[in-house]
Parts: sequence; C-alpha cells; structure tokens
Amino acid sequence: MLTVTLYARKDCHLCEQAKADLESLKDKYPHRLVEIDIESDPALLKAYLVEIPVLEIGPYVLKAPFDKQKLTMTLGAASDRRGQLDQLGREDHHDRLARGGRISGADRVMFWISKHYLALLNFAMLLYFGLPILAPVLMNAGATGPAKMIYTVYKPLCHQFGFRSFFLFGEQAFYPLSEAGIRGAITFEEATGISGLENPANYSRVEARNFLGNETLGYKMALCERDMAIYTSIFLFGVLYALSGRRVKSLHWMLWIVIGLGPIGLDGFSQLFSQMEWSWLARVLPYRESTPLLRVLTGGLFGFATAWFAYPSIEESMSETRQFFVKKFASLQA
Repeated sequence: MLTVTLYARKDCHLCEQAKADLESLKDKYPHRLVEIDIESDPALLKAYLVEIPVLEIGPYVLKAPFDKQKLTMTLGAASDRRGQLDQLGREDHHDRLARGGRISGADRVMFWISKHYLALLNFAMLLYFGLPILAPVLMNAGATGPAKMIYTVYKPLCHQFGFRSFFLFGEQAFYPLSEAGIRGAITFEEATGISGLENPANYSRVEARNFLGNETLGYKMALCERDMAIYTSIFLFGVLYALSGRRVKSLHWMLWIVIGLGPIGLDGFSQLFSQMEWSWLARVLPYRESTPLLRVLTGGLFGFATAWFAYPSIEESMSETRQFFVKKFASLQA
C-alpha cells in the first residue's frame, strides 16, 4: 500500500479539497494518508507556507495548485513504481521499508537533538566561558583547590598570560605590559615585579602564565581577554539567533573573512611577528603589544561572525533531520 504524506494547516480549503480527492481515489489506488501540520515546526512552516497543500507520494511531490487529474496520474505512477520494486525484490528497498517501519532509540535521540541543538550549543558556550569566570570567584572565596582545577583544565586551551587576561576583585580589570602604552594603568611588570616579558622566549613568560593573582591585584580569569570575547560573542549570537526564531540567514563567507578573520588576524599576527626579534622584519613591522580593547574587539567580531556564518548552516541541516523524523513518526502513528 502507498503512503501519501500531506503537508497542510488548519483553515486551508485547498488542503481539504486534496483530502477529499484522495479519499475518492482510495479504492482505485489504495493508500494510507499521513497528514502533517506545517505549524508543528518552524522549518516546515517556512518551507511550505506558500505552497500548501503539498503531497509526497513515493518519490513524487505535488505542490499547489494541482487538480484531481494530476493527482490521479501521480498516484498511478507511484503505484506502478512500488509494484515494480516489490516484484524485483530488491534487498535495499525492503531494508528501507523495514527501517521505516519502526522507531528506534537512536531515532528519538537524533530527533531530540535536532530540536534542541541550539540550546545545547548555547549551554556549552555558557559553560565554556563561565568556568573561567568562576575560577577567580573561587580563588577570592578561598576555594583554591576547585579554582586551580579550572585553571589546569584550561591551560592547554589558552596561554593564560596574566598580562593578557582580565582580573576580578583587584585594583584593575587588567594589567597590561608597559609596551601596550595604556596611560594611567598599573603595568603587569609594576604589579608583579616580573620583568623581561617583552621577550617571548624569556622564562618570565612562564611565570606570567602561572601567576593566578593575589588579594591586592585580584585573580585572573582562566581564559585570556581575546578568548573570553570570542566565546562570549558566540554565546550572544546564539541567544539572539534563538530569539529570532532561527530565521537569520548565514553570513556570506566573504564577509566572514573580512569581518571575522581580517581584524583578529591583523591584530594577532602583527603582534606575534613583531615580537619575533627578526631584524629584517623589525624595519617594516616595529614591536607592538596589543591592548585589551583591541583583543576584545577583534575577538568579539571573530566569535560573532563565526557563529553567524555557522549556526544558520547547522540549522539547515538540523531542520532536514527534523522534517525526516516528523514525517516518519507521523507515518507510524497514522
């Protein structure tokens, strides 16, 4: 027997006419009708709103407007194809029928993930940049053990240099190197007494990495300023994307390169190469140390643009998964 899937919505007279035509043809072309309300999922509503009624009959799709004659021809073609596949006894055809005839645990898990993936991503981002903020909170509260566990977990993920990190509960929110040229700010060298930090090869940078803070200066976050900006902005876009109903289109890849990669690459790589102490390069690229403002700005742009580029593409894939399972579940419950 054929399975006919009807995508419809309430108060749609064309949908009711399609159902009536299908009922009148049921004796000639036996079929089972599966009706799916497009308002049950935003992706279905977006895909079919101006096209309903939409009928899927085997590999054939009918979109409004269509009449009874066209419906009859499509049912006939689908019925003939189904009969030929049954006669051939193709194993893959029967395997697909068998798989489509049951709902597995994996089906339910995949459907749940496809519906809630955005909440999962947002929670993951919140956790990822939230724990580095929790670390100085714990240090200030005297819970040094759990705090140091967080610093240790994030150590392979970030350089954790104290002079490129935000601090909580101290005199300043950050302690830059003197080379950053921030007026009125206590430098990291002045605050800690650690010197020689302008040289990337100097062992003092290991000290700066291991320095967690103290009661006077406060305690640093477990991610650097740029990384905090990146993951916070990814989370921010995720929240805005959820509030928009996941209707925002993906950022064009060229804009992602210009807005996202360009500024962070220019700021980060110019800083990196300028500190390599290559005499031939120093003539063109003088030594520079970026500032907290630039790190936050470029990191924020990169994170926001990357999420804008990626999340709508993920939604497109997940919406296809949701539509597949909505159809399968509705078919088995019909």
